[in-house]
Amino acid sequence: MDVKQKDKWYFSPASLIIGFLCVGPLVLPLVWTNPRYNKGAKIAISAVIIILSLLLLIAIGGSLKVLNDYYQQIDKINF
Repeated sequence: MDVKQKDKWYFSPASLIIGFLCVGPLVLPLVWTNPRYNKGAKIAISAVIIILSLLLLIAIGGSLKVLNDYYQQIDKINF
């Protein structure tokens, strides 16, 4: 009898997406150890994760700059 081995829960696509949303690029080891994906898919998924992480980092940096400018203007008005 041929019994298909069930994949681990942490290899499901939903787990990878939730993991990316929680810990960002730290989910990459799960992508690379996932037996479902071939090497090309792993490279593509890794590139997407890295690009999204960089874009989010740039967006957070811009937001922090705007907040810093805002609070500096408030300090000038109050004093």
